[in-house]
Amino acid sequence: MDIQGAAPAPREIDTSGLPMDRAQALVLDELRALTERSEPFAAILLMPAPPEGRTPVASASGTSTADRVRTLKLIRPGLTALCRGLAFVAPADIPAERAAAIHSGEQLWGCPTMATQDVRAARAWAGARVGTDGAGSGPG
Repeated sequence: MDIQGAAPAPREIDTSGLPMDRAQALVLDELRALTERSEPFAAILLMPAPPEGRTPVASASGTSTADRVRTLKLIRPGLTALCRGLAFVAPADIPAERAAAIHSGEQLWGCPTMATQDVRAARAWAGARVGTDGAGSGPG
């Protein structure tokens, strides 16, 4: 019998209640932590809805765009090596620049991505990427 330890369930990162700049910073921090574990993983990213009206200025507690770009560049090799997929759960009415980043897949993130409005579909996709069924993969 071949026993190789259970595949890790996809990591669910819920940023849905945060301002966008803080949500993006949290996603990058969580992805950095996952790459530092040096184990294959997939993640489900629950993204915030766009704010009412115009695009807001960054909150005082958020990180700058330049900081987020630097962080992504630093963790991208780990994402390329270890990330089996990022499943973004986002509303349909997200701004075009956010949609482009989500759909840029390996070009930006270094690993496969998918986007959906259905968290069940995201869980199933991410689970399949790491060889689990995605069931019971709540926040953790």
